[in-house]
Amino acid sequence: MFFLFKYVDEFIGKGFEWYTILEIMMYQSAVNVAMALPLAILLSSIMTFGTLGENYELVAIKSAGISLQKAMRPLFVLVISLSVASFFFSDYMLPKANSKYYSLLYDMRNKKLSFLIKPGVFNTSITDYAIKVDRKGEVNPDSLFGIMIYDHKNESGVPTILLAKKGRMIKTEDGNTMILKLIDGIRYEESKGNGSAVYNPRRAYTRMRFKETEVKLDFSSFTNFNRTDEEKFQDNAPMLNLKGLTKRADSLNKTIDSLNKSMKVNANSYYKQSYYVKGYTKIKTVAKQIKGDVINVIPKKDRMSTIQNAIELTSSLQQVISNRLMEYDTKQKEVLKSKIEYQRKFTLAVSCLLLFFIGAPLGAIIRKGGLGLPVVIAVVFFLIYHIISTVAEKSAKEGSLDHVFGMWMAVIVLTPLGIFLTYKATVDSAIFDIDYYKQILVTLFRKIFGKKAKRNA
Repeated sequence: MFFLFKYVDEFIGKGFEWYTILEIMMYQSAVNVAMALPLAILLSSIMTFGTLGENYELVAIKSAGISLQKAMRPLFVLVISLSVASFFFSDYMLPKANSKYYSLLYDMRNKKLSFLIKPGVFNTSITDYAIKVDRKGEVNPDSLFGIMIYDHKNESGVPTILLAKKGRMIKTEDGNTMILKLIDGIRYEESKGNGSAVYNPRRAYTRMRFKETEVKLDFSSFTNFNRTDEEKFQDNAPMLNLKGLTKRADSLNKTIDSLNKSMKVNANSYYKQSYYVKGYTKIKTVAKQIKGDVINVIPKKDRMSTIQNAIELTSSLQQVISNRLMEYDTKQKEVLKSKIEYQRKFTLAVSCLLLFFIGAPLGAIIRKGGLGLPVVIAVVFFLIYHIISTVAEKSAKEGSLDHVFGMWMAVIVLTPLGIFLTYKATVDSAIFDIDYYKQILVTLFRKIFGKKAKRNA
């Protein structure tokens, strides 16, 4: 639902076939497995053991000499199977689903359609044209008012400008051309000049008024929905499996090493001492010791040029270093993304196990089945898990937290909780039993009001 709310304006009413929208929803569903599967295991385990406790089946199981751990063993085997399946899914299926999803999303978001012409906004979807209208007709959306068109096909480099009070869009039968009929407007155009390559400031400008004219726009790219090759997205971290992520991180590290070496060589070349006469003379001279400011050794007539050269060299070096630092930071972030995605393949499987060991004991403790209290408790614990994992992952991406620790933060924090709940469920603790707390409150009120009644008597 979040996906639909986020992209509904870009998909609905844009001329896409129904199966194209269903296709991208299917790929998005596969992408959301990493969030849906742990929540499903948590909720189902709470509901299952809550129903067993509510119907006193857990009491019957324990009275037969079977402990809670033995009762959980078959489901534990099932959850292990789901965890292994989720690992292979995240390593093989999820990269392919991500590749197809992002490539299709890219194509759908960049498809050029005639009704992208929105009032008050310049539209550059049509090649060589920029179109803006003040408003569209309320009854007929093809009617336009307050039209401004920049035609960039002029060879002089200056666009031709067309202004019209109103106009109308008409599509040809084949749909490859849209005719824009303009009414009551002005056309501004700059002449090409004498054809010389030298800029001529004395150029003629033409202003032409018209009652009605037509502009033909090429709409051949609007009618067909062309799919981008998925290979263009294969180098991104979410589209790779474990082997691909390892290879990507290694290649990026090699690129970073090469970048550091080249940066060191380039920086040294700016301030390296030049031996102009080395190899051309046999005269040996003692190295000159410079005391005080270096600038005093340089003749006065050459000082200004020397200072200027030093400033230019320093500015050039700063610019080179700044560019290389930006490139270095980008590569480091890509390496970090690869490492984070590598850890994500394992955290999905382990989170399924963890949330089972939280959900099953919780269900045995609260002893409530159905879709009431179990759903509320499942959502609360899943939100805790999701918030911890999201915050830790963002910290890892920013580099403020180690990527391994960040991706496993939620598992580390909630594992003691799972052990605690499993222990409490084993010893039949009533820590989450609402009826138990109701009974305590009723007993407490009876004692308080009973004492008051005796005193009044």
